Amino acid sequence: MLNYVHEIPTKLYFGKGQISHLDEILRSLGKKVLLTYGGGSIKKMGLYDTVIDILKKGGFEVTELSGIEPNPRIESVEEGVRLCKENNIDVILAVGGGSTIDCSKAIAAGVFYDGDLWDMVASYHGTLKALPLVDILTLSATGSEYDGGGVITNLKTHEKIGNSYTYPYASICDPTYTFSVSKYQTASGTADIMSHIFEGYFSRTEDSDLSDHIAEGVLKTAIKYLPVALKEPDNYTARANLMAISSVACSGIPQYGKQDTGWPCHAMEHELSAFYDITHGIGLAILTPRWMRFILEKDPSCTWRFVRFAKNVWGLDGDDEKALAIAGIEKLEEFFAQSGIPKNLTELKITDEHFEEMAAHANDGNYLKDAFVALTNEDIVEIYKACL
Repeated sequence: MLNYVHEIPTKLYFGKGQISHLDEILRSLGKKVLLTYGGGSIKKMGLYDTVIDILKKGGFEVTELSGIEPNPRIESVEEGVRLCKENNIDVILAVGGGSTIDCSKAIAAGVFYDGDLWDMVASYHGTLKALPLVDILTLSATGSEYDGGGVITNLKTHEKIGNSYTYPYASICDPTYTFSVSKYQTASGTADIMSHIFEGYFSRTEDSDLSDHIAEGVLKTAIKYLPVALKEPDNYTARANLMAISSVACSGIPQYGKQDTGWPCHAMEHELSAFYDITHGIGLAILTPRWMRFILEKDPSCTWRFVRFAKNVWGLDGDDEKALAIAGIEKLEEFFAQSGIPKNLTELKITDEHFEEMAAHANDGNYLKDAFVALTNEDIVEIYKACL
C-alpha cells in the first residue's frame, strides 16, 4: 500500500430538502451571485424558481449565465469570467450536473488568472486561487460536486482537457432533483461513475485492500440500482445510492494507497468528445470493455485483477482464470447494453477518420506508458477500431 495525502475541503449537504441551507451557505460568502446552469432543465423541474425565490428573499444580487454545454466550452468560461468581473461577483452558484460545475470551477479560477483562459485550461497545475463556488447537483455522474477538477472543451482545436481549478465550498445533493433525468442520461451517468472506479481499480497495487473493497462496493451499488432507477425514475433509494456513489467514485477515496494509472479510458474518451461532442459516459461505456479485452490479451500478467473483478463484483467463479476474466468483461458489456447504452461507435456515426490523430493526442508525451498496461499510439488506434 503506497503513501497518500488527501484532503476534501467541500462540505456536502446530502438528502431531501437540503436546499433549505442555501441561504446560510451563500450569506457567509457574499451578496453578489453568479447563477450558472445549462439548457433549461432546472426550469422545467421547478428548481430554478425555488433557487431564485431563495436568492430574492435573501436579498442577493443575481447575475445569470445559462446555456452551459454538456461538454462545457472555453467560450462559456470566457463569458462567465467577463460577467464576474463586470458585476463584481462574490460567489458562484452552479445548478446542474458535472458540466455546469466543471465550467463554473474554471470560471471561478479564471477571474484571477492573468492571461489567455485556454492557456489556463491547457497548462497543467494544481488548484488555483478562485472565487468561492457552491453547487446544487442535478445529475449523478462526474463527481465534480466533490472534487477539485474540471474538463473544458475547445472545439476549434479538437481538445478536451481535464485540469485542477477549485473545490466547491459546499455541495447540495438532493436525490429528488435527479427524478426527471432521462433513462439515457441516467445510464450514461452511471457508466461515468463506474469508469471513475475502473480507472483506479485496475492498478498494479495488490495490497490496498481498503481501496479495492470500496471500489467493488461502489460498482456493486451501481449494478444494483441503475436498473431500478431506469424502471422507477422516482425511486428515492435508487437515486440516493447513485448520487452517493457519484461523489465517492471520483473523490480519490477509492484510490487510497494505489499506484496511479493515468486514467487511460478517460484519456481516450476525451478525444472522442473533442472531435464528435458525444456524451462522455456513453463514450466510456463503449471504450471500457474493448480496452479491457485489449490489455488482457496484450499482457496476461494483469489477469489476476480481472479475476478479482469477475469474482468480487459479478459473483462469478471458475478454475480457468482466463475464461473467468473474459466472463467478467462480458458481464460488464451486457450490463451496459441492457441499460440502453449504444453498443459501438458506429451507432454514433463515428468512423476511423481521426483515430491516429486522436491517439497521438491522448498519448501525448508517451503519457500512457505508466498505465495499468502501457499503451502506445498504435494500441490506442486498435482499441478505437474495436469500438466500431
